[in-house]
Amino acid sequence: MRRNPWFETVAEARRRARSRLPSPVYGALVAGSERGRTIDDNTAAFAELGFAPRVVGHHAERDLSTTVLGVSTALPVLISPTGVQAVDPDGEVAVARAAASRGVIMGLSSFASKPVEEVAHAQPDLFFQLYWSGTREAMVQRMDRARAAGAKALIVTLDWSFSHGRDWGSPAIPDKLDLKAMLRFAPDVLPRPGWLWRYARSGRVPDLTVPNLRAPGLEPPTFFGAYGEWMQTPPPTWEDVTWLREEWGGPFLLKGVTRVDDAKRAVDAGVSALSVSNHGGNNLDTTPATIRVLPSVVEAVGDQIEVLLDGGVRRGSDVAKALALGARAVLIGRAYLWGLAANGQAGVENVLDILRGGLDSAVLGLGHSSVHELGPEDLVVPPGFPLTLGGGDGAALRSAPAA
Repeated sequence: MRRNPWFETVAEARRRARSRLPSPVYGALVAGSERGRTIDDNTAAFAELGFAPRVVGHHAERDLSTTVLGVSTALPVLISPTGVQAVDPDGEVAVARAAASRGVIMGLSSFASKPVEEVAHAQPDLFFQLYWSGTREAMVQRMDRARAAGAKALIVTLDWSFSHGRDWGSPAIPDKLDLKAMLRFAPDVLPRPGWLWRYARSGRVPDLTVPNLRAPGLEPPTFFGAYGEWMQTPPPTWEDVTWLREEWGGPFLLKGVTRVDDAKRAVDAGVSALSVSNHGGNNLDTTPATIRVLPSVVEAVGDQIEVLLDGGVRRGSDVAKALALGARAVLIGRAYLWGLAANGQAGVENVLDILRGGLDSAVLGLGHSSVHELGPEDLVVPPGFPLTLGGGDGAALRSAPAA
C-alpha cells in the first residue's frame, strides 16, 4: 500500500528525506560542523523553554500575520536562503511556489540553483541573499540583477568562517555531474530509485552551478568554483557593510549576529533588520543556540530595527517561543528542505502548514488573539538560559537575568 504523502511533523519529513535521498545528498542537508554541538543546541534549547498556558479566555480567531521589512506575510516564518537545492528537480522554484501558496516571504541564496528571475516570477515577495564575495563591481552587478528581478530586500550573510570537518564525516559532492561523476556516485544513487525517477521524468540531472553568480557574457560558475571565490575574498569591514547597504538602497537585513556589540554596530551601519543566526550550526561549533542569545540582542537594539531569529526551528511552538522573546519572525532552513526532499512543492507546503498549526495552537493556549501579543510572561525560562555575548562588561559570555 502506498504511504500517505502527508506527514504530521518536521521530524517525519526528515525521516522521509533520509529514506529517499542518496546518502551524500542527505548528508549535505544535515550538515553541521565539527562535533555538531551548536546544531544540537539550536534545537535542544527550544525544548528547555516551557509555556505558561491560560485555561479560560481563549479567542476563537487568531491572527498569525505580520510584516517583515514592510512586506506582509501570512505567517511569521520566512524561507531562509540555502544554496543549491538539488534535492528536487524544481529546486528553489518549487519552494517559491509553496511559499507563494502559503503567503510567506522567500529568501533566495545567491548560491541557488535557479535564476533569481525565475524564482521571483513564482514568488514576488522575494528577499535576495548576498555574500561578501568577489569584487565590488561583481557584487553591484548581482544586486542590480536582483533588484531588476523584483527582489524587495537584500539579505547579507556574514556568519561564516569556512569551518570544515565533521566528526561523522562530510558528504562527497562532485564539482559537476559529468559521466565520470555519475558512475562514481551510482552506488549511492541506485538504491534511491524514487529520487532518480523524479530527475529522469524532468529530463535533466541535478544542476550544481550557481546562475545568480554568473558574470555577464560568461557561463555560471560551479558551486565549488563560487565557493572558492568566496573563500579568497578578503573579509568585509563595517565600512563595507555600510557600502553594501548604500548600494542596495532599500530594506537591508544583516544575517549572522549573535553578539550585542555586533548588533549595535549593525544599527550604526544603517541596517533595517538583523537575524540572530549561527548559520544553522555550520559555522563555529559550540556557539550557543540562537534562542539563548536572542533576548539580549532584542534588548539592545529591538526598539531601533527588526530582529529575526534563524536556527533550530522545527515546530510552530518554537516560532511562538522566539516571538515571545522578541523576534519579529523566524527563518527556517533544514525544515523546508526536508519537506522538499520528501514531497516536492507539496512537502514544503506541508512543513509550512505544520508550523502554522503549531503556532496557532500556542497562541490559542496562551490566551492571545494575535502573534503580536506574545511576550516573556508566556514562557517558563529556566535560570541561566538567556545568554549575552559581547555585552561590554569584560566577559565574552555571561548569564542574563531570567525573562
